[in-house]
Amino acid sequence: MTALIPRRVRGLASLAEALLTPHGMDRYLELVDPMLVRREIRGLVTAVRKQTPDSVTLTVRPSRAWPGFTAGQYVRVQVEIDGVRRTRCYSPCGSQYDGELEFTVKEQGLVSGHLNRAIGVGSVVNLSTPDGSFTLPAERPDRVLLIAGGSGITPVLAMARTLVDERHAGEIVFVQYSNSPADALYRTELAELAARHPGLRVVHAHTHSEGGDLNGFFAPEHLERVAPWFRDAETFVCGPKPLMDAVREELGERVHTEEFTPPALTFDTENAEGQVRFKRSGRECANSGKPLLEQAEEAGLSPEHGCRMGICFSCTQLKTAGRVRNAKTGEISGEEDEEIQLCISVPVGDVEIDA
Repeated sequence: MTALIPRRVRGLASLAEALLTPHGMDRYLELVDPMLVRREIRGLVTAVRKQTPDSVTLTVRPSRAWPGFTAGQYVRVQVEIDGVRRTRCYSPCGSQYDGELEFTVKEQGLVSGHLNRAIGVGSVVNLSTPDGSFTLPAERPDRVLLIAGGSGITPVLAMARTLVDERHAGEIVFVQYSNSPADALYRTELAELAARHPGLRVVHAHTHSEGGDLNGFFAPEHLERVAPWFRDAETFVCGPKPLMDAVREELGERVHTEEFTPPALTFDTENAEGQVRFKRSGRECANSGKPLLEQAEEAGLSPEHGCRMGICFSCTQLKTAGRVRNAKTGEISGEEDEEIQLCISVPVGDVEIDA
């Protein structure tokens, strides 16, 4: 009898969902409490602190739909700015075993600026399921070299915290590159982490000041000094492109990086049909068959964008009518009032964008 109760409850929930169509149960639950939604993932901001003048660290308690993440992955965080939903990707920097999420966001761009200036304790954000393959292997390596530069510390710190929580028996060296001590995110936390775990060594490299454990930009001799076994280690690096390129050139295939390589995309510009209308600006142009970001720029608009390859979600805009093809997957979508990424969305016939 008791085994039937969960099925009965689920059946009643499904019936309630159907009766509440087209809005669905979540649309009503969020009027009571945004964190009660069943299908979407929400996050409640429980703490806010400033580590540096141009960054903010947010502690976020996810709703019950959160599936957990693997250290190194990223999450799409969505906020509403001036009535428009905006999405960006950020890597949680806490251990994958923590019940809450921690994001450190450098102020650069619309969404990052909003998170730095307008989000406080009690704010609610939307979250995606975690994504990305920049993760530790399931069988932990005996020797792990973690290299971070600037705000690229976030996924690498999640790895270090996870390994410490696991009481990893091997050697871990964490090298943090920053302009100066004042720019080094998580300096105190890294010292505390090393004090907790005897197998972890933290090394600070200062690129624009003296006094670090290492000084200057990355060089092979840095590794010889702090991790002479580096050629036998698994290395994980995240930071500015010159840092990642330099480490990859030195270490080759044993380096794991947060890859932001443009996909090989093709566009049919000869058989394109229809008109593209940018609703708010009133601009309109013939569909050239190129991605909507390029067509908007050719029409004299300057939409916000970042990677131009469908990763960062900086160029997300609302499509109010028409169909588009995702240039990465080939999938065609024709839903109205749908958020799309301009950089990888190609019009299929007439399309209207709220831009």
